[in-house]
Amino acid sequence: MKDKRSTIPSLSSNSVRLGVLLALVGGFLDAYTFISRDGVFANAQTGNIVLFAVRAANGEWVGALNYIPPVLAFILGVLVSEIVKIPHFRELLHSYRRSILILECMVLIFVGMLQRGVPNIVVTVCISFVSSLQISTFNKLDKWNYNSTMTTGNLRTATQAAYSAFIEHNQEAKKQFKEFFIIIVSFLFGALLGTFSTTYIGNSSIWISSGILAVALILYHKDKGYLRTRKR
Repeated sequence: MKDKRSTIPSLSSNSVRLGVLLALVGGFLDAYTFISRDGVFANAQTGNIVLFAVRAANGEWVGALNYIPPVLAFILGVLVSEIVKIPHFRELLHSYRRSILILECMVLIFVGMLQRGVPNIVVTVCISFVSSLQISTFNKLDKWNYNSTMTTGNLRTATQAAYSAFIEHNQEAKKQFKEFFIIIVSFLFGALLGTFSTTYIGNSSIWISSGILAVALILYHKDKGYLRTRKR
């Protein structure tokens, strides 16, 4: 008798399906913070470092210090994603990647519960942490490196692959271009969804992104238990 579970698509850490869900979240979070938190982008830290340098160069040290917490939160996210790979934790957890998805969901649910009057830095720090977890843990699309919370590198890779595919007729590059194009469009769609939902629903719209992560969590390694159990 055919196992019914086999008809339900599961996700591996480098699958395009998972990449699509994570890119949706990445685009959503960028739009969410930009609209609800006064034009802030929390996913990438380049802007924070540049703005810190600009403020510092102008002697605005109090203002410059405001850009440090998101960078520290990003670093903390990288460290957490590495800590869960320690053998002791990997023995306890069936999938450390799924643990990261759970942690992301919890942080985003917490952000959605915050009131409008909460300082922007609190939300920025939380989302920087989530972005870092996602970047550090899910960084492979098929066999290629990619980014689910920023699109600049993906756009470069897609353009290079398109050149190799359509000018040099490289079939491997054609597949790469197709997959990266899907991720870029997913990021765009996530940003559109984040824009409309944040505009019309407000701060709690971030729960939509946690819902998308929940879907990824359910599909990811669906046929394996969360905690390791002894084989009978």
